[in-house]
Amino acid sequence: MPLVLDPAAQDLLFREARTANAFTDEPVTDEQVQAIYDLVKYGPTAFNQTPLRVVLVRSAEARERLAPHLSEGNRAKTAAAPLVAILAADNEFHEELPALFPAFPQAKDAFFSERPVRERSAALNAALQAAYFIVGVRAAGLAAGPMTGFDPEGVRKEFLDDDHTPLMIVNIGKPGENASYPRSPRLAYDEVVTTV
Repeated sequence: MPLVLDPAAQDLLFREARTANAFTDEPVTDEQVQAIYDLVKYGPTAFNQTPLRVVLVRSAEARERLAPHLSEGNRAKTAAAPLVAILAADNEFHEELPALFPAFPQAKDAFFSERPVRERSAALNAALQAAYFIVGVRAAGLAAGPMTGFDPEGVRKEFLDDDHTPLMIVNIGKPGENASYPRSPRLAYDEVVTTV
């Protein structure tokens, strides 16, 4: 067998997982979020940088602040989700590199002294971490509804600062009735992979 991961785990994380658009009202606990982070923090990134920052939107007041920045079609499902996470890239991630990448602590200044370079690297590596986060949500037996239909500048001003760039908003919880669309097609192996 080419994969060593148990088939049930493969189903949970990938084959049976869907983007959720509806959730039950069962809460998502801080302990679940901590367990998700404690698992996915080991996902690889360049120079072990850790630019992902997560803002958990729990209160009704915070959801009201978020709603105007969402696309119209995302507002109702976000209001009803047990937990909403704003996933953002920290463009000043390089300040942590001496501790996070002790094999080459000079990486902070050697590669990331210029803001445009940091922003590109933060966006790419935080997106990797966001993908790990979604898989971690699935590993916790929850469903994720990632969305990019929002006003990034509005979300940044409302919840972040000039050093953070919002990447996506993820609704999290136990999937409700008719939470997902049927599985859409995927490209075949030979349409994606080329050997040279």
